Amino acid sequence: MKISNIKVVYLLGVLASFSTACTANNNSLKGTPAKNTAKPNTNISKPKDPVTTVKPVTPVPPVDENFRTVLPEIKREFRGAWIASVANINWPSRNDLTVEQQKAEAISMLDMLKDNNFNAAIFQIRPSADALYTSNIEPWSYFLTGETGTAPSPNYDPLQFWIEEAHKRGLELHVWLNPYRAHHTNGGAVNKLSMANKLSDIVVRLKNGMYWFDPANPKTQGHVSNVVKDIVKRYDIDAVHFDDYFYPYATYNRGADFPDNATWNAYVSSGGTLSRADWRRDNVNKFVERIYKEIHAEKNNVKFGISPFGIWKPGYPAGIVGSSQYDELYADAKLWLNKGWVDYFSPQLYWPVDSKGQSFEALLSWWQSENTMNRHLWPGLNTVEIKVSDRPAEIKNQIAISRNILKNDAGEIHWSIAGLTKNANMLPALKNGPYNEKALVPKSPWIKAVPLQTPTLFIADNGSFAQTSWSTKNAADVFLWALFTQYNGVWQTEILTLDTLSKDIPKFKDGKKLNAIAIKAIDRLGNESDYTARKMK
Repeated sequence: MKISNIKVVYLLGVLASFSTACTANNNSLKGTPAKNTAKPNTNISKPKDPVTTVKPVTPVPPVDENFRTVLPEIKREFRGAWIASVANINWPSRNDLTVEQQKAEAISMLDMLKDNNFNAAIFQIRPSADALYTSNIEPWSYFLTGETGTAPSPNYDPLQFWIEEAHKRGLELHVWLNPYRAHHTNGGAVNKLSMANKLSDIVVRLKNGMYWFDPANPKTQGHVSNVVKDIVKRYDIDAVHFDDYFYPYATYNRGADFPDNATWNAYVSSGGTLSRADWRRDNVNKFVERIYKEIHAEKNNVKFGISPFGIWKPGYPAGIVGSSQYDELYADAKLWLNKGWVDYFSPQLYWPVDSKGQSFEALLSWWQSENTMNRHLWPGLNTVEIKVSDRPAEIKNQIAISRNILKNDAGEIHWSIAGLTKNANMLPALKNGPYNEKALVPKSPWIKAVPLQTPTLFIADNGSFAQTSWSTKNAADVFLWALFTQYNGVWQTEILTLDTLSKDIPKFKDGKKLNAIAIKAIDRLGNESDYTARKMK
């Protein structure tokens, strides 16, 4: 229709409407409303109003309705780094830093992990019966402020800060506790607030100057249990992590036996029949099982991990030589793995691949053969000081071997973050090699979780971009997003942080056309929601 004709029709319509309105107003003024007594003639068709044939101009939606498709599997691998506070090994780098300096160091480390496609930080918050967090049970750490029991000034909660900053970057935050060490020789003087003093009835002093809780004393087990439960209850952590220190290494007591005569004699007097070595192992076994169950009773989604010494016993597997954690640390780590008392297990395999007496591949394969409950098995790698000429090449080789053995449940933890930051070639070798793309942590199917709701996807035309946003009703249960884009029939995957809720997606990229967009939500355990996918027109 011509524009001039539209104008005429429009004016006629306005005049007709005005005439009708005037008639109605005149009738109402007379007090006698007009009545239409004529019967309708259903045989006469109504004339079409020319105005209604003009459709308003509206933007054409850039997408069709939701559709079902086959999305690519998201890459999964656990990539963690230990961050040690004991003796100021990693963080804080000194015990006299200001709060702002502490925070700056933490942010620098977390940014480095995020930028190099890691997905977890294992942060030591209790190096020796002390706290790098607000606690009513144990004192502030000497390694944080330079004096046991002295709070940072201005006061803040380092653990809460680490959790918030890690989660902003899509990183899991695992809290690393040493369960039995009561005081470290580098931890300053024992003062009235030190647990070595406050719990002296269950603490022994070793010949190297360290103080150690007696693992056999029920009071020790109860105290550490209370510490763990307090942390799990009050903090939004992703996992609790224990290292390899159970009963101390023999060198700590200069070869002398662990001084636990009081609890051993009490056990014998009560009719105990185990040998002293079996009794010690039994104490640790019961403690590990207890901690695992108590963590999940408090918060089922919080994982429990242990990183034991890499060798269970010499000769397991054949050809392995070295220290025996079973006999020296009284740690029956094989039993814990067999029983499933851990959610992830990270034996410290700190030897080169070609080591004759401690073969990395042979040890990892043996631990895998003992993983009867199919828990996560993510070896610890000695990234900082493994004795080889080319550390980056060695670590890359160990990651490749781990992937081959562990298949779809691969992962590793790097000891320590200093091995990543102080070797100029390490991070480029990882990011340009095995860590060239982001990965989700592997799922933990034995931990029950409430399924996430399917996100809603919104797409609008924004010129050369598809303006895309998404949301979900249960956002509190979401940890990450997985965004999928399809160009010329090929899907690409991007893992996004929780606060990323929109993105302008190019309609053309590298000469290829955008065909479809999809979104999934990811929970704290790596579980995926169903997806919403929409085709582009």
